[in-house]
Amino acid sequence: MTASLAELQALERRYAIGTYARNPVQFVRGAGARLWDEHGDEYLDFLAGISVLNVGHCHPRVVAAVQEQAALLTHVTNLYYTEPAMRLSQALSESSLGGKVFLCNSGAEANEAAIKLARRARPEGDIVVLADAFHGRTYGALSATPQPTKQTPFAPLVPGFVVCDKQPEAIDAAVGEHTAAVLLEPIQGESGVLIVSDEVVRAARAACDRTGAALIFDEVQTGMGRTGSLWAYEQTGVVPDALTAAKGLGGGLPIGALVTGPRLADVLQPGDHGSTFAGGPVACRAALVALELCSDPELLESVGSLGERLAGSLAELPFVAAVRGRGLIVAFDVRDGGAGELRDAPELARRALVEQHLVVNATGPRTIRLEPPLIVSAQQIDDAVARLGRLV
Repeated sequence: MTASLAELQALERRYAIGTYARNPVQFVRGAGARLWDEHGDEYLDFLAGISVLNVGHCHPRVVAAVQEQAALLTHVTNLYYTEPAMRLSQALSESSLGGKVFLCNSGAEANEAAIKLARRARPEGDIVVLADAFHGRTYGALSATPQPTKQTPFAPLVPGFVVCDKQPEAIDAAVGEHTAAVLLEPIQGESGVLIVSDEVVRAARAACDRTGAALIFDEVQTGMGRTGSLWAYEQTGVVPDALTAAKGLGGGLPIGALVTGPRLADVLQPGDHGSTFAGGPVACRAALVALELCSDPELLESVGSLGERLAGSLAELPFVAAVRGRGLIVAFDVRDGGAGELRDAPELARRALVEQHLVVNATGPRTIRLEPPLIVSAQQIDDAVARLGRLV
């Protein structure tokens, strides 16, 4: 395929529903932490497909697994067994909560499954979610996402969701005998990399223990080594009853998973949930490789040290007002170096792409998010910060 960017933009205007504000770049190839456009120009990728390419673009082992499996078997539905799906379920369980696994196709689907799991365990129970949360765009996941700009155009939403402030006492007051689950992200990535405090997480665990509700961690963005441990919950001292995973799980292919602990392992029964494409052999083979790569202790240790290097270097830039994050999920707020007024983050991200060939993301009018592949080098981190510095 050799279409130009102008041709693709014309096709989009005529044929694609306009739900994306795409940047004016066509990427045609990727390797590691680098991308190339149609003209052969190289870019440094510090977004990784929004935490999808944790193992980097086109990792040779992922590519080999996909090629091998695509030549053997691509789909049969879940009415039959395939070894990749069962092996991946085993690997996910043994790497985390020790229960059972429902495979699906995305993070939103994983959260939908988690909501159904909680309601099956406690029929008609409420789901407590935190302010600023983002759990997806399908109706159940959207109903768990208390952001008016995303919810209001699509009302009425699914009932039974309770929004709670991110304070321990608020959690304690919100969770009662009618609560089916508390659903939370350890780090709220889409809202600007807002870290949920360990005190709030512990309060959620205590409230769920007191009432019998399920504690569910949305690790769609924080899992697969992104924070410096395979799962972010490992750094909180709290073990949830279930977690959801996606994004980095597939090594670049679409896959998601709901993973339970032992208590909830057998709540969902045959016919309660399903998906035609879930757990496809090709995506599962890719995920098995990605999970193994992201579990490597040396890689996880480097994520922590590289994240500190990135955050420290960003804090020295004159237009950076605040830096926050954990491991290689990092964000900073931007300001004007003179009057102290905040810069326009989307414009800064656009300029970084066009002028410096650096891929970053604005999560709001003031916040830039950086999520490079976990295989990024120290030199590439220094290069990315230098490119941002040249925007002033």
